[in-house]
Amino acid sequence: MLTIKVLGPGCANCQKVEAAAKTAVASMGVEAEISKVTDYNKMMAYNILATPGLVINEKLVAAGRIPNENEVMTWIANAMSA
Repeated sequence: MLTIKVLGPGCANCQKVEAAAKTAVASMGVEAEISKVTDYNKMMAYNILATPGLVINEKLVAAGRIPNENEVMTWIANAMSA
């Protein structure tokens, strides 16, 4: 099962990233655990310079922007084939 983490304080942009991740997971029919990381120190463990951030299977794939659903699906597919 994939692990997907949304890094950020819970702002509107963070919610958009979470929504894109949930939609991508549902579209692809894959099992994923989606969680939010709001603790600053835990976010810094991913060397993120700007929020929101998106981590798939412990790999930072996006930071400081809102990826679209197609981008997220590509990253999920890559994570599943890795």
